[in-house]
Amino acid sequence: MKARLINGAGNAFILADARDRPSPTRIDAARIRAWAQRWAFDQLLVLEKSGRADAFMRIWNSDGDEVGACGNGTRAAAWRMMEDGAGDRIALDTAAGVLLASRTPGHEVSVDMGPPRLDWRDIPLAREMDTVSLDFYTEVDGVRIENPGAVNMGNPHAVFFVRDVESLPVERLGREVEYDPVFPERVNAGFAQILDPAHIRLRVWERGAGLTPACGTGACAALVAAHRRGLAGRRASITADGGELFVEWRENDGHVILTGPVEDQGEIELDL
Repeated sequence: MKARLINGAGNAFILADARDRPSPTRIDAARIRAWAQRWAFDQLLVLEKSGRADAFMRIWNSDGDEVGACGNGTRAAAWRMMEDGAGDRIALDTAAGVLLASRTPGHEVSVDMGPPRLDWRDIPLAREMDTVSLDFYTEVDGVRIENPGAVNMGNPHAVFFVRDVESLPVERLGREVEYDPVFPERVNAGFAQILDPAHIRLRVWERGAGLTPACGTGACAALVAAHRRGLAGRRASITADGGELFVEWRENDGHVILTGPVEDQGEIELDL
C-alpha cells in the first residue's frame, strides 16, 4: 500500500492509511525494525476506522513497540488528512484518548493533548514520589543528572533541568534513564535548558526510538514540568534539534496545546 514519509519539526514518521481495512493492523516488531533500517523514522503511524472520531491512530516506535500517544505524529496525521480534504479540524482517536487538531496560519497544526497526568501512579513510578522533583539521579562518565520532573502526556516523561544541554552526553544518559527500574514501563528522558521563562531548549531521548530531532509530548512535558518548578510561564517556545514548537498549558481547563510545523517528504510503498 502507499504510505508517506512525513515529519513534524524534524520528528520523522511513516504514515499509512488503513481505514478501508476491516480489522485492526497487526505488525511484527521485526518488520518495523527492518523498515527503520531502510527509512529513518521515529514512529510508524497507521490510521484505522473509528466509531467516535475521524480516525483511530495506532502508533509504533521504530523498535517495534506499540505506544499510546505521539504529539507531533498526531499533528502530522491530522495535517495530511486536512490536505486530503477532511477540513480544518480533525479528531484523532488514540490509545491515550481522542485528540483534537486544528490548522493554524501558515504550515502549522495545533493539537489539544488534554491535561497532563501528574500522580506518581500515572507516570508510572515504581514507588511513591513527588513528581514535581523526583528523588532520583543517575550518573554516566562522571556526569550526574538528578531530580527530574515527571509528567505523563499519554506516555511517561522524566524532564531533567540542566545548565548546558549541548555539553551533555544525552544519548548515554537517556539510555540509562529509560531502563532504570524506577520507571516500570520505561520512560522518555528530556533534557531541558531554561533560556528564559518563555523559551526552553530541549533534547529528548525517546523510549524505543532513541535521540530524536523533536518530541511533541516531550515538549509538552518540559513546559508542564518547568512551570510546576517555577522556571517557566504557561506558554513557551521549545527549541528542539529539528525545529521550533510552541506549547501552552491553559489555565482555564488545564489542557496542553502543542503547535508546530509539518513537512511531507513524499510517498513510499509499504507492505502492512
